[in-house]
Amino acid sequence: MTGTDDGAQHPQENRTRPRGNGVAARLSGLWDRYVALPGDRLRFSASVRHISGPRQPKSTPDAVTVIALVRDGAYYLDVFLSHYRALGVTHFVFCDTGSADGTLARLAAEPDVTVLQSLLPWGRFENMFRGYAARRFCQDRWCLFADMDEILEFEGQNAAGLPGLITYLERHGYTAMMAQMLEMFPNAPLTTVADLSYRAVQDQFCHYDITAVRALPYDSKATGLSYFLQQNELPDTAEPKMQFDGIRGAVFGERCCLSKHPLVHIGEGVAPAVHPHLSTGVRVADVMAVLKHYKFANNALARDRASQSSEAIPHGEDALRVAGFSADPDLSLWSTAAQVYEGPALLRAQGFVQLAPRYLKEIT
Repeated sequence: MTGTDDGAQHPQENRTRPRGNGVAARLSGLWDRYVALPGDRLRFSASVRHISGPRQPKSTPDAVTVIALVRDGAYYLDVFLSHYRALGVTHFVFCDTGSADGTLARLAAEPDVTVLQSLLPWGRFENMFRGYAARRFCQDRWCLFADMDEILEFEGQNAAGLPGLITYLERHGYTAMMAQMLEMFPNAPLTTVADLSYRAVQDQFCHYDITAVRALPYDSKATGLSYFLQQNELPDTAEPKMQFDGIRGAVFGERCCLSKHPLVHIGEGVAPAVHPHLSTGVRVADVMAVLKHYKFANNALARDRASQSSEAIPHGEDALRVAGFSADPDLSLWSTAAQVYEGPALLRAQGFVQLAPRYLKEIT
């Protein structure tokens, strides 16, 4: 079963709500976030407005369009747009949920950017919004889902960019590529770098720590995501892993999922963005990327406090982080286990990402 044409999932008799401890138990508490209520689709469709940019951008079958949810994202835009353009992205669709910081004016000046807006509660409608944008702008094309604080990197990007990666995926019949999120942080207390520009963050947040990452089989029920994942086809090579927790789990007690399907071909049978991290009906590739995640840029403590008070989403991770900073105002993620990021190849050697040997031969 795939999702509806707006990307949201609806309750089905054979859907099993995840139970148990750990990740599955946490995801059980989030279940309502991923199930559309009767009338949600019509309510969402009526709410969407075209704010700026091309309504029907010109594109080729191998074009890649970025779909990004945004609210008050001006802080990230220069770095975000520059990075993904350099990879080979030809068009951006920003799904705005109520920006008031100059984001809309900034994006209106970009000829390769379309902005849609819905002012419905984003925690309830984010999947529907991303799925809608993907189907509207990427039908029979490649879509790259990216959050504003994520920078995608993969082996071979300097030689071939996204066009070379897409050629490889299509040659082998894949319709989605996984990525593993890597939390980036500085060798400093986080409150002391709260006001760094996003460009400065790219230099100073150069460390990571994967010692607390927990890996599970892709289709394990223990992920709490097996309903979605069992609808996908895996490569014949080594089975990809779903990863959880990491440094945020170790420091704050968060039970966060680190695995995503960011790059998806929106073709027949594919349901895009049915979950913030996942699409269904896809053939998962034997190559993975890294999503460098800058959760602690842009005054993270202030954002978490604002999110906690607004109750925009029910996962409680912002409350865990606020409590962590309250207990230790000089909190740092750095320890002697931290390593300096040197690119995706080292992370492959460390087992954090997986690549088939043939990819490295074909991409270069």
